[in-house]
This record gives sequence, structure tokens and C-alpha cells, in this order.
Amino acid sequence: MQGADIQRIAIEAAERLPAAESSYPFGPAHQVYKVCGKVFLLLTVLRGVPIITLKCQPQQAELHRAIYPSITAGYHMNKQHWITVYPGEALSEGLIQQLVDDSYQQVVKGIPASRRPAWVG
Repeated sequence: MQGADIQRIAIEAAERLPAAESSYPFGPAHQVYKVCGKVFLLLTVLRGVPIITLKCQPQQAELHRAIYPSITAGYHMNKQHWITVYPGEALSEGLIQQLVDDSYQQVVKGIPASRRPAWVG
């Protein structure tokens, strides 16, 4: 899967999530999706390659990195809790959608219950 496809699928998945908002707090080259002010998806281009970075449970992050050569520790993020997805043959649309949903859910869990958006996943 190409980087542009990964980003397109991630954006489409994020746009469907309750209270997800897109912004460019780090400049026009870095699109960020947040829920209740908390980041769950970053999209950028690194050395000419479109990538995405997402929050991930540490054990899941290890598993993804072991299975998929194009998934690495989060670029410029906490290496234990974030992953970066580069273009790669083994990636699928379903995997990208699931990674976005999982990242969103991880972030929502940390938001006080009174402020959490409704999630049906």
C-alpha cells in the first residue's frame, strides 16, 4: 500500500469518529486529528514518504512491529505508546482503519467520562 493511500484511508476513518477534529498545529505539512483536544492521529511526509502516526497499546505496538516491517515505533513520539506506519506491501485498508479506531479508543479512555464523546465501535 502506498503512503498516499494510507493517509487517505486514515483520514476517512478519522472523519467518521465522534468529535474528531482536524487541525494543523505544527504547520501546513502536519495534519493532526484530535478528540476533546487530545491527539490520536498525525499525518505528515517524512523524507518524501507519506506516513501516519497513531497511539497504540504497548503490547499491540510490539505485535504490529513484529508482523509488519512498515510499522515502527512512533516517529518523534513516545516509542512505547505510539507507532508510525510507512508504505508497505503487507498493509491493508482494514488494518489502517482498525489502527485509527484503536488509537481513538485509547485516547478517549483517558478523557473524563463526563467529556467523552459517544463511541459505537
